[in-house]
Amino acid sequence: MLIQAHNLTSSPIYRLQNPIISRPLGVNVSQLNGVLKTRFGRNKRWGMTVSASVEQSSSTNLEKKRKVVEHICLLKAKVDLSEEEENNMLDYLYTTQYQMGGILSISLGRISNRNDENYTHAVYMRFQRKEELEKFYEKPFYLGVLKEHVSPYCHGLLNLDYESEVEDDILPIFRKGEEFNNGVEFVLLISFVDDAIGAIEDALASLQSLTIGFPSLIAQSTQGRNFNLKTKEYTHAMVIRFRSPEALEIFEGSSEYKDMWRTKFEPIIRRTLSVHFLVDPIGTELM
Repeated sequence: MLIQAHNLTSSPIYRLQNPIISRPLGVNVSQLNGVLKTRFGRNKRWGMTVSASVEQSSSTNLEKKRKVVEHICLLKAKVDLSEEEENNMLDYLYTTQYQMGGILSISLGRISNRNDENYTHAVYMRFQRKEELEKFYEKPFYLGVLKEHVSPYCHGLLNLDYESEVEDDILPIFRKGEEFNNGVEFVLLISFVDDAIGAIEDALASLQSLTIGFPSLIAQSTQGRNFNLKTKEYTHAMVIRFRSPEALEIFEGSSEYKDMWRTKFEPIIRRTLSVHFLVDPIGTELM
């Protein structure tokens, strides 16, 4: 079966992609001052995102933040979902941005990692304010898309919403430019124990600080507390745009991430779920 992954920066005419469930590392990476060395011996400097780079931004710019509202929707597609049905479902979800106001950014696609809850597809959207997200949920057009083009193909749906901050500049707000033309969306959902408020804040701050410390791997990350009252399975969520599948593997395999997760998160987590999906580079087929 083929996959699709869409991003707001891409053309409305997108290509079908081959699924990448486990992809071997295409690069031999050593992280030195934001430089990645490829297996061909050439050094490649990844562009720095405005929201993650310390080198390119002044302290004044780093202090200017804009609140945004992040929306995550996870789907469980039927086992016998055909390629045509999958394309139809993703196409209609993707084109909601052209039919409704308030959507600053959107990306979606088939989840490429196995997860315990068997979610198969993910949708990520960014809104400017909570009011626009509330209107989105009630729009007849969106309700029609769910009824006619999603529900017939899926037997499960999970929505989470949280408020976060990004740098107050057009590129990071709308997730536009070369920084966001391709990569991997990583979605982390967490349910913390009730009596660990201080430890929760410390753990989340440590994770946010760690993502900022990997500008060569990460284009942008946001996190926040879930305010969707209909979803109580998870209390917090985080979305990280990695620059490539290799970047995600390097980050998850780093001693910094492993040590932080073991010491800060594991003692206070009730349950967690992580999924990721590829974002299609414009006009490029992922092999």
